[in-house]
Amino acid sequence: MSCLMRVSSMNKPIKSTLISDGVIHLRRPDIVQNVPGSYRIFSRCFPREEGLRDNRIVAGFRTSGQTMNGDGKPSAAATVAGGVHDVYGEDRASEEQIITPWSRTVASGYVLLRDPRYNKGLAFTDDERDYHYVRGLLPPVHMSQELQAKRLMHLIRQYNTPLQKYMALMDLEERNERLFYKLMIDHVEELLPIVYTPTVGEACQKYGTIFRRPQGLYISLKEKGKVHDVLRNWPEKNIKVIVVTDGERILGLGDLGCQGMGIPVGKLALYTALGGIRPSECLPITIDVGTNNEMLLNDEFYIGMRQKRATGQEYDDLLDEFMYAAKQAFGEKVLIQFEDFANHNAFKLLEKYRSTHLVFNDDIQGTASVVLAGLVASLKLTGGTLADHTFLFLGAGEAGTGIAELIALEITKQGKISLNEARKRIWLVDSKGLIVKSRMESLQHFKKSWAHEHEPCKGLLDAVKSIRPTILIGSSGAGRTFTKEVIETVSSFNEKPVILALSNPTSQSECTAEEAYTWSKGRAIFASGSPFDPVSIDGKTFIPGQSNNAYIFPGLGLGLVISGTIRVHEDMLLAASEALAQQVTKQHLDQGLIYPPFRNIRKISAHIAAGVAAKSYELGLATYLPRPADLVAFAESCMYSPIYRNYK
Repeated sequence: MSCLMRVSSMNKPIKSTLISDGVIHLRRPDIVQNVPGSYRIFSRCFPREEGLRDNRIVAGFRTSGQTMNGDGKPSAAATVAGGVHDVYGEDRASEEQIITPWSRTVASGYVLLRDPRYNKGLAFTDDERDYHYVRGLLPPVHMSQELQAKRLMHLIRQYNTPLQKYMALMDLEERNERLFYKLMIDHVEELLPIVYTPTVGEACQKYGTIFRRPQGLYISLKEKGKVHDVLRNWPEKNIKVIVVTDGERILGLGDLGCQGMGIPVGKLALYTALGGIRPSECLPITIDVGTNNEMLLNDEFYIGMRQKRATGQEYDDLLDEFMYAAKQAFGEKVLIQFEDFANHNAFKLLEKYRSTHLVFNDDIQGTASVVLAGLVASLKLTGGTLADHTFLFLGAGEAGTGIAELIALEITKQGKISLNEARKRIWLVDSKGLIVKSRMESLQHFKKSWAHEHEPCKGLLDAVKSIRPTILIGSSGAGRTFTKEVIETVSSFNEKPVILALSNPTSQSECTAEEAYTWSKGRAIFASGSPFDPVSIDGKTFIPGQSNNAYIFPGLGLGLVISGTIRVHEDMLLAASEALAQQVTKQHLDQGLIYPPFRNIRKISAHIAAGVAAKSYELGLATYLPRPADLVAFAESCMYSPIYRNYK
């Protein structure tokens, strides 16, 4: 028997050599062995002789298989765990020698079936199976993508817990990318709570335990000075959107360190499924500067740096290096979305880089935009304008102050009044009570704009009684803080109180939908950050809306990408809010909804993208010229499609 071998050297070009039996035998395909003379041999043959027991390189070369005793029996060094003999010598060879990993550049055969970008599972046609060498590697049946999706959904629904469903979906994404996104698009209302909040919170908490393979880039303090090289290690080069976190404030769960990677991964899955950004153009990144979570530091399965969080100049230098390396690696128009940074860093980073980079903070700006859209839609039920309402926030962090600022900007735009006058209609309560002028000296800088003249109020209930808000918004991250007394008090002086419990995950929501509807006697206009089931009171069914950032950031990102925008302007966020509010119909309002159903999210995202792109062209920040005549149609045409492609 003969086999064709590829022999290469550091000093000689690769050539093909026909080597007969008795000269070289390698039992497994694709094994790379180092042999004398710096030659590397890449085997593609399968010797069939029964008596051949080890990999041998003879005719002057040393044996690279088992280590033998004088009697020809395997030595102790040739055994593997549990006393099992290393029959072919491959495991020991790989321990003792330096090997070179290699792969083909054109996917075919077994490699093709393991590539999630091109794998179609049982949907390969007969011609494709022959041409791409997968004949026999699959069962003979042909199964359409539609039938594959039906089978997978049936399987996913059999799992008992959301985390099991999350893991099943992540496994699917890693083996068949297009089928994963088809499921996400076709079953968005069912799968969104699995891939995103609230399940992603639990996934982050247990990320070290369920970690299987890297889904993004990890940039730690060890990479300081080499961040650009790390970015270039990512296989895709045409990156349009980066979602980055340092894991310090994951949802309402606190510091999860490196395990916060679940958030960028989940966000970018939604950028593709809901906004149509290609998966190859998305890059999840976690900046690992340590964690102050003692439980994680003591967890043997924790995957991040085991040290307290770096702060000050050390932290700033690493972030600065990352920001400029990202622009250098991927260009001026790469969108960098900050996600789940702690308040003290979130505001600082947004302010520092908004004039030099295309940056967007979803916790500050995305949350604000989606909440504003819901409030604009709610005016069709409550009547009047935003300027006619009084707003009271529980929570004065990045979400609360971001929402408040965007509301004030919209009031200014609609009512032709100054920004300071608009702010006077908005009140915030933090952990120390109502934010008022007398507390000015002790306030963080981002809270000072919201300190008005008023007597101090220690708690939310006192503030409600004193301020008498028409709109109550929770962004505190503290569960069950909208108590029965608070909601009953708000309802006592409002015919239709607007109550938004925005904190995530579900356990951190300020109140449930059932509590809001029950305690307000069915009069509340309610929406929450996490999903709740419909509620029936006195024979009437209420469908709670979800004030979910996923309404905004995918469409916003698409609008920035298709217009080649170089900076994010606040007017673009207002445009996104207005576009979303316009998608709420009378039918939705009759059901008590102030947001449209997610089943139409791709259409919604296209309209948001068009609004954002139009504003970008108007402001002179778009670089792709000329402007398309129909921006909605153009946005839809740019959206990624998960339908299988035909191969030739």
